[in-house]
Amino acid sequence: MNRLDVKKTYKLYIGGKFPRSESGRYLPAKSASGKHLDNFAYASRKDFRDAATAARSAFESWNKATAYNRGQILYRAAEMLQNRASELINEISRSTGVTTGKARQEVALAIDRLVHFAGWTDKYAQVFGSVNPVASSHFNFTTPEPTGVVVVLAPEEPSLLALVSLLAPVILSGNTVIAIPPQKFPLPAATFAEILATSDLPGGVVNILTGKRAELAPHIATHMDVNAIVDGTTDAGLNAKLQAGVATNLKRYSNHSLAATDWFTVKPENPYWILDTVEFKTAWHPIGI
Repeated sequence: MNRLDVKKTYKLYIGGKFPRSESGRYLPAKSASGKHLDNFAYASRKDFRDAATAARSAFESWNKATAYNRGQILYRAAEMLQNRASELINEISRSTGVTTGKARQEVALAIDRLVHFAGWTDKYAQVFGSVNPVASSHFNFTTPEPTGVVVVLAPEEPSLLALVSLLAPVILSGNTVIAIPPQKFPLPAATFAEILATSDLPGGVVNILTGKRAELAPHIATHMDVNAIVDGTTDAGLNAKLQAGVATNLKRYSNHSLAATDWFTVKPENPYWILDTVEFKTAWHPIGI
């Protein structure tokens, strides 16, 4: 007996929950060959505002968590990713059309990248901070601190590895994120959201909005409670639109675009990417007698 295939409808990931888009809109997720796979939520301006609110609410506690604890949580996310590796391999392969071997390599590198940046949580302040010489009886310290709410835009391919590589150096310092995953192949990112929900990552630290990037771009660029944008899309038109609006509240804009093959190299493990979403604060302390 033939039965109707029930298509899964992936929702948004906001504040640790999976709401439907407030607009009620959905889009079909298609494979590289055009086959209808499943459906995914089409985020609206209101959904973006809700994600910004959730990210801001989560920032205070995530920022105050110890560096060691943030490292543990990122490592736990890597564990959960590994536990569901076979599911992600299938999702990447059926969505993008790459071979199972290539999808397996992408998932393995995504896991390794989370572990890599988990190791930086309690080290980057020592590496990039400093004790400064001053001509007075004071100690003078410069330390990096998270900037706040960051929007991360991932390229179309690789559909999972690029997103993970862009997210990890942002959240390890205490920032919270609104992630805009690949528009063409969103299902691996939607599955990744389900994995994050079962990890120890507090709700709101990472929010994932699927949909049309061009529609969200003006709101991302002008939103007053977004502190920075990390753009990995390689889309020149989108790059320009995002940069045109950052002056509204002096957002920081960083372009981390790479060729698709470069995401499989050590280039995305660059620790200087951490510095694109931190601010350096200097403190003076008198030397006691």
